[in-house]
Amino acid sequence: MDRTTLARLLWPLAAAATLLPWTGSATALVGGALLALLLGNPYQALFKRWTSRLLAWSVIGLGAGMDLRVVLRAGFHGLGYTAVTILLTLALGIWLARRMGVAGNTGILVSAGTAICGGSAIAAVAPVLSAEEHETSVALGTVFLLNAAALVVFPAVGHLLHMDQAPFGFWSALAIHDTSSVVGAALSYGPKALEIAVTLKLARALWIVPVALGIGLVRKEGGKAKGKRPWFILGFLVAAALATYVPVLHQPGVMVARVARQGLVLTLFLIGSGLTAETLRKVGLRPFLHGLLLWILVGGATLGAVLAGLLHP
Repeated sequence: MDRTTLARLLWPLAAAATLLPWTGSATALVGGALLALLLGNPYQALFKRWTSRLLAWSVIGLGAGMDLRVVLRAGFHGLGYTAVTILLTLALGIWLARRMGVAGNTGILVSAGTAICGGSAIAAVAPVLSAEEHETSVALGTVFLLNAAALVVFPAVGHLLHMDQAPFGFWSALAIHDTSSVVGAALSYGPKALEIAVTLKLARALWIVPVALGIGLVRKEGGKAKGKRPWFILGFLVAAALATYVPVLHQPGVMVARVARQGLVLTLFLIGSGLTAETLRKVGLRPFLHGLLLWILVGGATLGAVLAGLLHP
């Protein structure tokens, strides 16, 4: 059996295995990445097309298992933290990019991805900046690698510091780039961590458009953000509202949320499948070091603030 045939057989089997209840988020992500690097992915275009869709529907499904009153209370409570941390992260990231000699728009894109929600923010800001394709690819690759690391590092740090689920979920939402990795890290930590992390991360995602427009004004481009709109946030709120205010839907909502959590594990496997040798080559050392340093500074500062009680859910 040649390598291509083996890959065509193994990928569907591995994807199906992620739907088993004992398959964890970190296992799925690492498994997808290892398969991609060792065998290549003959289904890469298909997986890429379905990743964003599956993530969106899984997040909506999570809403079916949550109380809307708790979701809104947490969202409004974190509004001030969100605005301050986004602005500080953007300013720090752009300053670091200049100091480290990261050329072009790459530093701004990585900073926006770190400040708000990873790849979605990069996709929205890139057209406003008239970013070149290679600049966007480098920024996305950098964020992808750090997201993969976060799925392993954050739960390990949380357990090492004996963090409760609530502060861990809060920290994850503030310091991990993409919604998928926030959900993955919190999912492995516990249900309370997941509820808080998803709520706060979706609240941060609402800032994509105003931040993109603001960057456009500062750069005097006057363009509009053309990135994908995070429509699944509305779906999440509608699902939570139905489960909260229609009693007969409460129990089915719990079952939907359980299926959605496993759907997120499959999503992380699909994300891992996108890690190729070409992605690693595109990133380059200097942009990656910029993204890594910014991530460590933001993650360390928010962790210290959460542990000190200055930021709390």
